[in-house]
Amino acid sequence: MAATLQGKRIAFLATDGVEEVEYVQPRQAVEQAGAAVELVSIKPGKITSFDHLDPSQSYDVDVSAADADPDRYDALVLPGGVANPDFLRTDSDAVRFVRSFFDAGKPVGVICHGPWTLVEADVVRGRRLTSWPSLRTDLVNAGANWVDEEVVTDNGLVSSRKPGDLPAFCAKIVEEFAEGRH
Repeated sequence: MAATLQGKRIAFLATDGVEEVEYVQPRQAVEQAGAAVELVSIKPGKITSFDHLDPSQSYDVDVSAADADPDRYDALVLPGGVANPDFLRTDSDAVRFVRSFFDAGKPVGVICHGPWTLVEADVVRGRRLTSWPSLRTDLVNAGANWVDEEVVTDNGLVSSRKPGDLPAFCAKIVEEFAEGRH
């Protein structure tokens, strides 16, 4: 039986520069499993996704990180893209929002360059995870146990390396989000 997310609310934290496919495919996966999704960002209005280095689509922001209540959400997804997490990690409200999910033991999915925001939130120490290879040194320096695997799960934290890992990543976040707090 497929995992269901009926009645769950999932936050996607992203801003301009989010990798299109790393936002769209995980969002579709959790919505198809029955979850309600809200896009949280560092600014109101719209954000623009990128297809690698080229601007792609615009998406309506549901709530700013400054106004988002982490208690309203059951899980969090941090899509990648190079610019997206770099902007997010410099925003104190976004960093606070991310840290709150770890403090509460709620599941989090992160892919590609997304773990940069986790480093800033100081939540990777002692955790096993993966990312885009160029983040390896940053994650190791922040105390993570970095591995090069398609999808890694560590106590509710699901991580993957790149768009090619999306099928495994999407399946695993649905499974972990269905399980709930860890």
